[in-house]
Amino acid sequence: MRQVARQARQWQRQLGIRPGSGDVADTGRVLALAYPDRIAHRRAGSDGQYRLSNGRGAYFLKMEPLAAEEFLAVADLDGAKREARIFLAAPLTLAELEEDFADTIETVEFVAWDGREEAVLARRQRRLGELVLKDEPLPDPEGSRTAAAFCEGIRELGLAALPWTQELENLRARVQFLRRVEGPDSEWPDLSDAALLGTLEDWLAPFLTGMTRRAHLKRLDLSAALRSLLSWHRQRELDEAAPTHVTVPSGSRIPLDYTGGDVPVLAVRLQEMFGLAETPALARGRVPLVLHLLSPARRPMQVTSDLASFWANTYRHVKADLKGQYPKHYWPDDPLQAEPTSRAKRRGT
Repeated sequence: MRQVARQARQWQRQLGIRPGSGDVADTGRVLALAYPDRIAHRRAGSDGQYRLSNGRGAYFLKMEPLAAEEFLAVADLDGAKREARIFLAAPLTLAELEEDFADTIETVEFVAWDGREEAVLARRQRRLGELVLKDEPLPDPEGSRTAAAFCEGIRELGLAALPWTQELENLRARVQFLRRVEGPDSEWPDLSDAALLGTLEDWLAPFLTGMTRRAHLKRLDLSAALRSLLSWHRQRELDEAAPTHVTVPSGSRIPLDYTGGDVPVLAVRLQEMFGLAETPALARGRVPLVLHLLSPARRPMQVTSDLASFWANTYRHVKADLKGQYPKHYWPDDPLQAEPTSRAKRRGT
């Protein structure tokens, strides 16, 4: 510290400053030129806390007049700590930095996701090393840059940040189901989390126009974005090979659940399946559905992918149980010859 102080007095004499006079107007400039990595900028809203141009932090242990200066040139620090105590420094002005470091100061424009704000920030900054000398909004950034930054934000937030609905989750699962059946070399796109996150710029970015904040995702047309991955021909094939609903013998149109496992599930009241000998199948008859056969109260009574075996071997035991619980309902001895119904009793009884 004594050596630095002695050198500072030498710099003062070279600038014509009388030691001890208190006139240190140019000392900060000299120190800054000698130690450009120790130019310090006071942290916003603090007294005595600084950020150095080398990225480290610095502080005064006790409050003193210099602690209120916006810029300092630091001559002596408490070693190489991440947050080091300032022992010796001199004030600087922004104008002096602009003049003395004109060749070093950079103007940087960036469009990036800010995780704290959960928004895309577009800024123009003048920087000296790690110090931001001036920071202002960047007007009218390119839409492609904004969308790219938003995609990075969505990767950070995760796909759950998008406005998913049960219908859209089912759409993804329907495509994934056919991709599993036909193999990864088929033309069905990969809609897994990893694949969607890895290709956001391709399928989602075109639908992010005008959006800069997480809250804006509420108005995202996610259905259109997902369907853009499927040609018109593929969408028709999807509806045929992996439909959203199946019409059962009673005439009811029952939704399928593709999200519960590798094979879609049809949850239907047992009485609505009377008369049907074989399990309905998807993917052009290659994959039988998993049937959740429900009681009249819509509680699962049997899970099977082999309806014929259920009628032949298990139905009589299930019937005995259900007939005791629901005596007003129709429980025929031969379910294959019985009339399917969604009502408590058959029509006309």
